[in-house]
Amino acid sequence: MRRFSQRNSLVTLSEINITPLLDLAFVLLIIFIITTPMLESSLSLNLPQASSKADQRPPRADDIRTVEIDRAGGFRFQKRPMTLDQIETQLVADFRANPNLIIRVRGDRDGKLDHAMQLLDRCTRRGMTQVSFSTELRQ
Repeated sequence: MRRFSQRNSLVTLSEINITPLLDLAFVLLIIFIITTPMLESSLSLNLPQASSKADQRPPRADDIRTVEIDRAGGFRFQKRPMTLDQIETQLVADFRANPNLIIRVRGDRDGKLDHAMQLLDRCTRRGMTQVSFSTELRQ
């Protein structure tokens, strides 16, 4: 008589268990959903309110450069702190590379208008006339 070996009792898995992979995918999705709004605005600003919303088609993301002005008059260009001279130099270089450039200004409602006007003056002197001011929609 032949004895049955223990090898026959071992079963090989021919299928991959994808449950841990799905759990990982859902956790990553939740992380991205939570962190994306935090990346959109770098400074906590009180934007001025407007009574209407612009009806035009949104421009491409490559055409927009964002300048933020805080309450104390500090400037940030594309989320990096810079002086007004550095911002002007960078905007001129970007404008030469892309003539469809739009400058989006996010200024604090309680800040001085003088800082925004200095930026606007430098832009218009260099031929950059497409400037947009960010506001919050009045309810």
